[in-house]
Amino acid sequence: MTLRLPQARLDQVLDRFREVEARMGAATDGAEIVRLSKEHAELRPVAEAVQTLERARGELPELEEMAASGDPEMAELAQGELGELKDRLPELERSVALLLAPKDKDENASAILEVRAGTGGDEAALFAGDLFRMYQRYAQSKGWKVEVESASEGEMGGYKEIIASISGEGVFGRLKFESGVHRVQRVPETEAQGRIHTSAATVAVLPEPEDVDIDIRDQDLRIDTYRSSGAGGQHVNKTDSAVRITHLPTGIVVTSSEKSQHQNRARAMKVLQARLYEQQREAIDSARAADRKSQVGSGDRSERIRTYNFPQGRVTDHRINLTLYNLPKVMEGEALDDVIEPLIAEDQAARLAALEEELA
Repeated sequence: MTLRLPQARLDQVLDRFREVEARMGAATDGAEIVRLSKEHAELRPVAEAVQTLERARGELPELEEMAASGDPEMAELAQGELGELKDRLPELERSVALLLAPKDKDENASAILEVRAGTGGDEAALFAGDLFRMYQRYAQSKGWKVEVESASEGEMGGYKEIIASISGEGVFGRLKFESGVHRVQRVPETEAQGRIHTSAATVAVLPEPEDVDIDIRDQDLRIDTYRSSGAGGQHVNKTDSAVRITHLPTGIVVTSSEKSQHQNRARAMKVLQARLYEQQREAIDSARAADRKSQVGSGDRSERIRTYNFPQGRVTDHRINLTLYNLPKVMEGEALDDVIEPLIAEDQAARLAALEEELA
């Protein structure tokens, strides 16, 4: 897709960047300085890309003039540079267009990851455990921090449910396409006759933005404490330290069952805030659904998004009809980018199409 970005749009970006820089130099209020610094950091890569594009555009008429000159040696040299520049301009335009295209404002946020066993009994819980470890290893490879907020183990291993926070730059932007139903086809360890079973787990990825104020009133909460259950041994709580918080207006229930009741309450409130914020996001998304060109990344948790077929070593993402035969590496987290990158590319194409429509 080739976009010819209007000069007025480029000037608008540079004008705003210079205005923010000037206001930063004059600001004395701490909150305003923080707000301007954040906007400056967001605008800087856009402004630099625009400046690079403008320099390239500026070189074009000069090289065309040189190529048409009467000096054969200079004309030949200019012709070569002109060809390279014409090849480079569409990519520069695309880079700027991507930066200008409508994007998820929570792209750079940390995230809450929720993985739950679905249909399939013990095998579904084992698969939920495999998925969580896949994301855990992937996060480690990106330098992100993973903290388990709460976990309910399956009787044969894995998890009935596990909730974790993943902190780092751009976590939500890379993991948001993972929300949905993940299906597995394999021979369970408990299967004596070697038959392939189909099980499922659901994944939800919720943004955890730092500067969003979600109003949670004390009178809207019911907070219960209880003794958490576990597999036994030294880690089972011997006091009522686990916390369950119910948000009465929405019916959302969150739990945390680590050792400290104080920590459990703080962790449960963090998850509750993320879920309430996600509820707001979903309401906005639903209102825009009629205009949305692509459902990739819509976060519909009832949608079957991916199948992991172990006998064939195959991973299929149904949203973009992508099939890969590197299942072991994907499950190790090592090759998860092979699935995520095409999803991001599809989303970028949709955003570019939206920008093209806006500029038309």
